[in-house]
Amino acid sequence: MTDIQISPHPHLEEVFTSEATDFIVDLVRTFRDRRNEILADRIERQKRISAGERPDFLKETAEIRSGDWKISPEPPQLMDRRVEITGPTDRKMMINALNSGARVFMADCEDATSPTWDNVVLGQINIRDAYSRDLSLDQNGKHYELNDEIATLFVRARGWHLDESHVVIDGEPAPGSLIDFGLTFFHGAQVALDNGAGPYFYLPKLESHLEARLWNDVFIHAQDALNVPRGSIRATVLIETILAAFEMDEILYELREHSAGLNAGRWDYIFSVAKKFSADPSFILPDRADVTMTVPFMRAYTELMIATCHKRGAHAIGGMAAFIPNRREPEVTEAALVKVIEDKAREASDGCDGTWVAHPDLVSIAQSEFDAVLQGNTQQLDRQRLDVDIAADDLLAVDATGGSITEAGLRTNIHVGIRYIASWLDGTGAAAIHNLMEDAATAEISRGQVWQWVHHGSVLDDGREVTAELVQSLIADELVAIAEEIGAESFAAMPFVEAQEIFQDLALADTFEEFLTIPAYKILK
Repeated sequence: MTDIQISPHPHLEEVFTSEATDFIVDLVRTFRDRRNEILADRIERQKRISAGERPDFLKETAEIRSGDWKISPEPPQLMDRRVEITGPTDRKMMINALNSGARVFMADCEDATSPTWDNVVLGQINIRDAYSRDLSLDQNGKHYELNDEIATLFVRARGWHLDESHVVIDGEPAPGSLIDFGLTFFHGAQVALDNGAGPYFYLPKLESHLEARLWNDVFIHAQDALNVPRGSIRATVLIETILAAFEMDEILYELREHSAGLNAGRWDYIFSVAKKFSADPSFILPDRADVTMTVPFMRAYTELMIATCHKRGAHAIGGMAAFIPNRREPEVTEAALVKVIEDKAREASDGCDGTWVAHPDLVSIAQSEFDAVLQGNTQQLDRQRLDVDIAADDLLAVDATGGSITEAGLRTNIHVGIRYIASWLDGTGAAAIHNLMEDAATAEISRGQVWQWVHHGSVLDDGREVTAELVQSLIADELVAIAEEIGAESFAAMPFVEAQEIFQDLALADTFEEFLTIPAYKILK
């Protein structure tokens, strides 16, 4: 096919078989225009918000919100989601995650994976092998293989906004979302069904119910094309944009035949506030450490998510615990674990049916907190949370967050942002930095906050204004600190020059770039 161009790879024919390629091409040609329309709609809505429009619950969908409908009953395999672990599609990390004791493992083709062509192709092979339970690895004298009992596999595809430049169809890069979903579904759907566990997906970065409708149509089309029964696909939507928070009922409704609930994607949600309201100084966020899950606007969105899910018979999954235990720093680890326990206890008490962790050592800790609340049950869908009454103003109450903007917070943003971007450009999408598992979402917060503070002339708690000059001087400082921390040899081997340029360009730009991964992707190997 002369109008289909796929970059070479040693394992290409394992993934892009002729049949799989035909399936992908059909998906792209069928849905590409609608996907592009959605991206155009995002731009237009952003213009209106920047001009002063404020989001609200939609008048035209009021009947959906007031109706007594429910999603299709979730399959038995998904009735216990007390703890879910997430991570990239790296083979070793997938084995460890599937063996972790978590109920669900989300193989992440999005924020935790740097989309090098090698990672994309090998990640699909690893996902395929996980479905067939043939996932093993011999590395550094150690053998890794799956246990008899493993976590249920979900796959998170890339968001609608990301292209896959290594697959060009009719002269246009294919949507990364359709590549990730299409290959996973083609190779794994029937195997998953035969094993009684899938195919299951996570959907990121949705901003409206119309975007959920597009995914639902993709699911129907894919199932029909491969003679897979409709409703076999189940998908959990990450509520990780502030706009989606106003349309949770509608999102569940659009996906009602294929829904597996909602998840509180806390880090991207915080970033979306900085992004969507970048022009408004009343939406300036304090240090990342001060934007906890208990501040008013975050509390409002998670409470509404739980109430909405349970009203519709859907699971509500709590947010990520990104801490990485460090045995070499017992005091730091102990203090952090206290916060993790508090966070998971709050989620369980609020009514969440499960939660996320980033490290296997946190699985048992998180499960203990849920077990204490669930009292022998596997979920709490019967908790209707009729006490929850959230208005639009509650979701937008960012000015009630409190907290401070400090030099330490500014330095942390610069350090994490540059260090993560360098890791991402080097092919690693989940980076351990200062005992936290950082991914693209937290890097987005870092550069987004710096942009906010510079653009609006925010003042540090010591009285200094956050200027471009101050940021540039701290960038120089933090590059030295990074080099000292990781060692000169490692520093020289990684693309820190490019990472610094990307971070600085984004943080000091006149306008707010929607996603850092879009310009960064242009120089990704």
